[in-house]
Amino acid sequence: MKKIALPLSFSLVFIFGIYAQTKKEMDRKAILNMCGCYDITFKYTETFAPEIDYEKKLDYTAAALELAIPIVADKDKISIQHVLVVNDTMVVKHWRQDWLYENNEVFHYDKDNNWVFSKLPKDAVKGQWTQKVFQVDDSPRYSGSATWVHYDGKSYWENKSDSPLPRREYTKRSDYNVMLRGNRQEITDYGWVHEQDNDKIIREDGQEDVLLAQEKGWNVYTRVAEEKCKLAADWWQEHGDFWATIRGAWDEVYDREGDLTLLKKVEEKPLFMHFYPLEKANADVTKIKEVINKFVVASDVKMEGSVEGK
Repeated sequence: MKKIALPLSFSLVFIFGIYAQTKKEMDRKAILNMCGCYDITFKYTETFAPEIDYEKKLDYTAAALELAIPIVADKDKISIQHVLVVNDTMVVKHWRQDWLYENNEVFHYDKDNNWVFSKLPKDAVKGQWTQKVFQVDDSPRYSGSATWVHYDGKSYWENKSDSPLPRREYTKRSDYNVMLRGNRQEITDYGWVHEQDNDKIIREDGQEDVLLAQEKGWNVYTRVAEEKCKLAADWWQEHGDFWATIRGAWDEVYDREGDLTLLKKVEEKPLFMHFYPLEKANADVTKIKEVINKFVVASDVKMEGSVEGK
């Protein structure tokens, strides 16, 4: 039988196509490996300040038990909801991370609770995953795009992204207003590690950023038996539908190509405190949209069924 010689260009496209599919599956496996029940230790220490009279702040350490639930596991999107167990008796909805494949639309944090919409060239995000991090009320926190790396038995993802002050500091400090996060998330044989190299930045309009201090963060997620997180799993089974409605309402806010500025409080309460009575009252999506929109400043994108916030 006569052999048919395929053009070299066709062969290379075929090989690279197979590699891309395999690489993507390795990426998805790494992301999904962050799901499960974990004992977590959080450690932060300030390491450097350019001004000699800067007074180093005390180190921060904490521990927690947390369940990370894959609420979406599609081909191009993985969404992981984190749920805390406090003192073995109380459950708290924690942060959420969404991972989007070759996504080119992101909100980058600027300052003063303002996020700037960016549309990246498609070739700039080819093969990359965008991580979008959300606060406890599913409002935005920070996002960034980078390539998952699988080499020498390691799987990790690295990115630098501006964000608001972390929860451990935003009620205690006003000497800086932006954290430039250096994030490295690495999968390990015992769980995963979130390593951080952060810059604490003073940012003002029309001026260059000023570095106040740098810090090192080391958050270790150690996988434990799923039974330890049963309380969190049961809680999410009961409350998950309400938070799915919340996410759907937020999606309408994010569907824009312009800045997004949010108020920190309305009626002297942060947004998550407005959500508790809504769930108790079994509020419908129209009421939820109305409450969220009260926090959106100068919105040019209105949600159906909402009223303009003050």
